[in-house]
Amino acid sequence: MTNAPTSRVRWLLIFWIFVLSAVAFLDRVNISIAGPSLEAAYHFSKIQLGWIFSAFLAGYALFQTPGGRLVDRLGPRRVLAAGVVWWGVFTALTAILPLGIPGALGLFIAIRFLLGAGEAVIYPASNRFVARWIPQRERGAANGWIFAGVGAGAGLSPPLITYVMAHYGWRSSFWVCAVIGALAGAVWFLIARDTPAEHPRVQPAELAFIRAGLTLQATDSAATVPLVSWGRVLRSKDVLAVTCSYFCFGYVAWIFFSWFYTYLAEVRGLNLKASAFYAMLPFIAMGICSPLGGAISDRLARWKGARLGRCALAAVVIMIAAAFLTVGSMVQSARLASVVLAGGAGSLYLAQSSFWSVTADIAEASSGSVSGFMNMGAQIGGFVTAPLTPWIAHRFGWTASFLTAAGLCLVGALCWLVVDPSRTLEAPSTST
Repeated sequence: MTNAPTSRVRWLLIFWIFVLSAVAFLDRVNISIAGPSLEAAYHFSKIQLGWIFSAFLAGYALFQTPGGRLVDRLGPRRVLAAGVVWWGVFTALTAILPLGIPGALGLFIAIRFLLGAGEAVIYPASNRFVARWIPQRERGAANGWIFAGVGAGAGLSPPLITYVMAHYGWRSSFWVCAVIGALAGAVWFLIARDTPAEHPRVQPAELAFIRAGLTLQATDSAATVPLVSWGRVLRSKDVLAVTCSYFCFGYVAWIFFSWFYTYLAEVRGLNLKASAFYAMLPFIAMGICSPLGGAISDRLARWKGARLGRCALAAVVIMIAAAFLTVGSMVQSARLASVVLAGGAGSLYLAQSSFWSVTADIAEASSGSVSGFMNMGAQIGGFVTAPLTPWIAHRFGWTASFLTAAGLCLVGALCWLVVDPSRTLEAPSTST
């Protein structure tokens, strides 16, 4: 290889998006750990707690698409920094509602909805960043590290929130998360720029390396590149297929984010300490498998093309996740079941970078909008999970809840068979 870049600013910024991703999941998963305390303090039922969980996902899903469009218009630096401040405020507000306040359920639902609205910008912003900063040959690895933050943040939540709750009460756990987010967002705003050419620390060799791996549209300024129309997005079978698959992905992932801790403690009978430990396993698996899947995806894509490296890989590993979920739900030992189910979460996250790399490739300058639309599908899946999983478990048992998730994995894997990453979405030109 020649002319290797002498600076690595793009990877520093990818690392910081990894940090923000971890903070985002810390802020959204903390309530699943504090949930039993919240339930007892405000006399909520499990179903009511499920609606509080779902409120976050409703706001998160509804603002994915407008958030992505905003990122395409204003750039990821400012939008992501503002989003971190927003979700820090509403994380803190979760802790201040007094006991006995009238309409507590509605207030918690409103706060979590607005928290979700603020967090909606993070992954459309990261994908817009990837489209402008990361050459195509490195996008699997970049997205893998970004989404390793999901596992890091969600995995950190059980021990951190449990420790803070045990020593300072459940309200303090939300204050801690808010402060961490504010600090991480401030650093991002100081060190990030929307394009490599704007960053004072990007050396010419790195800038040339980045530009050589981008499409023409991705190297242009946001002001000169027309954004793809929504009609074109909705007519794309590739966008619709990855969105459908990501719906299935989101449904399965949010079982772990919302209910896995409760499942281990109340269904499998593990004590508080053991539940906190074993609840970390799926998120550790996610954190390991997300960058691993990205690296494998890039290598396969360079070897045999994006159809194999992105699509075939995603289909295979999601089907493997279905097998893990099926077996794990039927294992008698609580600890062994935790390990097997964590394997399902890890297998699922081997596909994570494929979703985001494909949308960055096919959407180019409109990657924020299109990836936001796709991510809306995942969050609708998570919204459905929050109340439906305990309802299925109540009516048919927890095994049925995991078998439902396994079935959706199979649907999600099949969707990848119709995706072709070479079919790019192009904004209408003057000749059209």
